[in-house]
Amino acid sequence: MKLHIKNGHLIDPANDIDGKLDVFVADGKIVGIGLSPAEFVADQTIDASGLIVAPGLVDLSARLREPGYEYKATLESEMQAAMQGGVTSLVCPPDTDPVLDEPGLVEMLKHRARSLNQAHVYPLGALTVGLKGRELTEMAELTDAGCIGFSQADEPILDTTVLLRALQYAQTFNYTVWLRPQDPYLGHDGIANSGAVASRLGLSGVPVMAETIRLYTIFELVRATGARVHLCRISSGAGVELIRLAKKEGLPITCDVGAHHIHMTEVDIGFFDSNARMTPPFRSQRDRDAIQQGLLDGTIDAICSDHTPVDDDEKLLPFGEATPGATGLELLLSLALRWAEDNVVAADQPLRRALAKITNDAARVAGLPAGQLGLGSVADICIFDPAIRWTVEARSLASQGKHTPFLGYELTGQVKTTIVAGQVAYQRATEHA
Repeated sequence: MKLHIKNGHLIDPANDIDGKLDVFVADGKIVGIGLSPAEFVADQTIDASGLIVAPGLVDLSARLREPGYEYKATLESEMQAAMQGGVTSLVCPPDTDPVLDEPGLVEMLKHRARSLNQAHVYPLGALTVGLKGRELTEMAELTDAGCIGFSQADEPILDTTVLLRALQYAQTFNYTVWLRPQDPYLGHDGIANSGAVASRLGLSGVPVMAETIRLYTIFELVRATGARVHLCRISSGAGVELIRLAKKEGLPITCDVGAHHIHMTEVDIGFFDSNARMTPPFRSQRDRDAIQQGLLDGTIDAICSDHTPVDDDEKLLPFGEATPGATGLELLLSLALRWAEDNVVAADQPLRRALAKITNDAARVAGLPAGQLGLGSVADICIFDPAIRWTVEARSLASQGKHTPFLGYELTGQVKTTIVAGQVAYQRATEHA
């Protein structure tokens, strides 16, 4: 398949490209930018007039719910959601059922994903057997099966000696360990951010120090081992500041933030809206502002969707009983663009910077061959209209999980075409009046 994408505005932060340039694709690769290769004859031409042509989005956390939780979502539904959201590469945590702690399970998941010919799926292997925090998995075998790193998802390791040994082993073989900084005891049964809002609502709290105390522990272990650690879902201003200092020190760490946490605060719980029940919880406006600043100055490396589809039976409950999580694959682009809009004064080239956080910066964190459109690279492309405003409605979401705190919100940016490895995997139908 040979594609000619014409008249679009190409933005590729990784290669410092920002201008009106045609893109030429053949055999799944980028073969020309601006000028057509010799004797190139397109099988299909896509007119991108008025649209942005960007690398396919890279999502650092998307729960696909397979295997084991197909009643919440299926691989088919969530891959379609990824295509509708312009996400062409996604990293999935290991907290499936059974847990991704054996090579056969990883190979099965990757085979299922390949059979759908949609987004590239990159699993994280379980750091410990069954995510129980006691016995290390066979990381070498899981890496051979296709894992790009190792994680406990949201499950804690109670014994710090186990975490130390895991980091020592990972450093020996240059593996990346993905950790969510959450003290296993402080706020373990908490529901909302500790503070006045939680107190007024009568909800148990998760203090900010649950994040910062764990960060101190992780940093000490990184200093001792030299292991590379990626910190998942930073939620507080204090946490951002600690990471900023650790990076200045030269520790080999990166971090991400969930797209919802860039915009939402604890007050968005409203009158116990279970759609706003998240892990970690939404925090104060000051924390949210610090997160936005951390994105601007590069302390926070990437934005992820933290896609966690939850079914009605587990979400339509009293706030404290509802399962945490929200759909996000189809919102990732729009929420990143909204961050750019909100920071247009503070940010230089806000659109380009927003795209970097969900393309090449995210790919760099995960060590993936994605997120850029240089000559010879895989032709994973997202074509979107940055001006279209759309309302988030459950019925319009392809994900089987219909719950998000952004239901009813008007967002900007709509994906028109998603191309994976040179093949048109999704094209939005033309809307007629």
